[in-house]
Amino acid sequence: MKRNIKQLVILFAASLTIASCNSDFLNTEPLGEISQSAVWTDPALAEAFVVGIYQGFGNGGFDEQRLASLTDEAIFTHPGRGITTITEARVNSADLGWVNNTYSWGNMYSYIRRANIAIENLSDPQFPNDGGIVDKLLGEAKFMRAYYYHQLARYYGGVPIVDRPYGLGEESYDIARGTWQETISFIEKDLTDAAALLQGKPRVNGRASQLAALALKSRVLLYAASDLHDGPTAAANSSLLASYPNLDLVAYPSGNRTERWQKAQNAAKAVLDMASGNNLGFTEPVSHEEGIQNYINNAMARNGGENEIILGRYFINMKLENGGRQGLFNGPNGYNNWAGNSPVQLLVDDYEMMDGTKFDWSNPAHASAPYENRDARFYASILYDGAQWKPRSSANQSRDPLGQIQTGTYEVTDGSGAKVTHFGLDTRNSPIEDWNGSYTGYYTRKFIDADPAIVDQNTWQEVPWPILRYTEAVLNYVEASLELGQEDEARMWLNRIRFRVGQPAITESGDALMDRYINERRIEMSYEEQRYHDTRRWMIAEETLGRKANIINITGTLKPGQTLTTYRYDPAVSNYVYKVLPIDPGKENRTWLDKMYFVPIHRDEINRNGALIQNPGIE
Repeated sequence: MKRNIKQLVILFAASLTIASCNSDFLNTEPLGEISQSAVWTDPALAEAFVVGIYQGFGNGGFDEQRLASLTDEAIFTHPGRGITTITEARVNSADLGWVNNTYSWGNMYSYIRRANIAIENLSDPQFPNDGGIVDKLLGEAKFMRAYYYHQLARYYGGVPIVDRPYGLGEESYDIARGTWQETISFIEKDLTDAAALLQGKPRVNGRASQLAALALKSRVLLYAASDLHDGPTAAANSSLLASYPNLDLVAYPSGNRTERWQKAQNAAKAVLDMASGNNLGFTEPVSHEEGIQNYINNAMARNGGENEIILGRYFINMKLENGGRQGLFNGPNGYNNWAGNSPVQLLVDDYEMMDGTKFDWSNPAHASAPYENRDARFYASILYDGAQWKPRSSANQSRDPLGQIQTGTYEVTDGSGAKVTHFGLDTRNSPIEDWNGSYTGYYTRKFIDADPAIVDQNTWQEVPWPILRYTEAVLNYVEASLELGQEDEARMWLNRIRFRVGQPAITESGDALMDRYINERRIEMSYEEQRYHDTRRWMIAEETLGRKANIINITGTLKPGQTLTTYRYDPAVSNYVYKVLPIDPGKENRTWLDKMYFVPIHRDEINRNGALIQNPGIE
């Protein structure tokens, strides 16, 4: 043993002696890294670098905490995550509350830097443009830079425009915020360039395309034309914004709004002309059952629904990413799930009846059976009391052989025939899991795989997050058309969306038509990170997000002469009473203040960059 150690020492010393005589030793490339110069001379390595820029998508909107819980779509069940800091308007420059990495200031600029590196090197390529590879990669890099800047803009307003990779030894790293106009113009140009570079290039799931560039431009220009970003309109609607001395950082100080709406309409029409989405060619409503399935297919990107996705964040079970755990994060506690982002009654009430009329608690027929004859999208999006769902786990099937959602309190009979109380298996008094129940009486159905073979708490699902989908562009076109007074055009496209889910045509005009559009967008795009931005850009957040969240309280009592030992939802056996109640203020006490129109810039960023100006109303 001693001899072997001695030999190793001698060999190691000899190797050092040989290396010291070789001048190349100090220039050896690290075995675990690739030099920057090598990356940009090899198309495969350059492509790998560009693909890495997409990592800024994170899990899309499929994290455990979702943007829906900052709106009148949902509340987040679990405490201490920074959600109520936002919903109760308690944010300040030191405490922004929960901020997802998909739009955090530092994370976005990190990926913008990567995009800038790619753009700089691909603008003067060191390998041939064989098959248009340089154009494709450059187009993707420009798209991704525009995407991350659009994320910053729609949350923060105008931001510092960094269009090159800064290095060591710069004269200064302080960069002032671009105005809203400058920021939008920069994003628009990148998207125009990206669309041209990607023209004719094959589409690849999860990566930018010409269509994606056009769709993102549609969104950006729609936001730019909206009330919040028109200085005179914003100032008229908010005393806080009227008193903000730097209003041009978050809005156009002046200009022709009609021209902005025309640009938004043109951008949306370019998307409509290039693709067709899924099932938007009906001239009359489909059946109710078909409507439910159509909406599920679109949400799950299956059976034709994959045509809805223009750009998605895709997941595969092999990688076990959190984006594939929506069943666990949001499913019922009676299925051993976590009930995270639970729908509130405000959202449930906004689903129309099948005949297109509004749901109304003052209508006795509606109040006695609130889950009957509703818009097909309700059944495809919400799990409600009595809804048919998956088989329970083998340990709990005896408690619920039918697999029905139970969010109420019910009378049943024991072995002696006496009436006793049964707490629903999906409540916070559940005998299965009492700590993960919904506070609202509802669970999310949308984006969750209904396949009984998928046991949510143990199995990931492969459902893509729709970063950009075709129907959003259709709705953008409808809104711009309404703003331009083109009501017939708007109604035609709006009704195509409705016919697909079995809802009757909209016939209103004027303000009533705009109201129908606003609700249609709310319902069609629920849980897709649209409501958060829509309520702000329309400047209706005070009367929507500022409302207190509410819940449903359900009690079931046995009808005379009826017995039921194992509970099941059955109106022939039980009488049900539904009461809408405010949520306990100790759980969440929603408040709207106009400082919430924009996310604060964290004081650490202000301290790092002396040229930054804070958003309105932030201390």
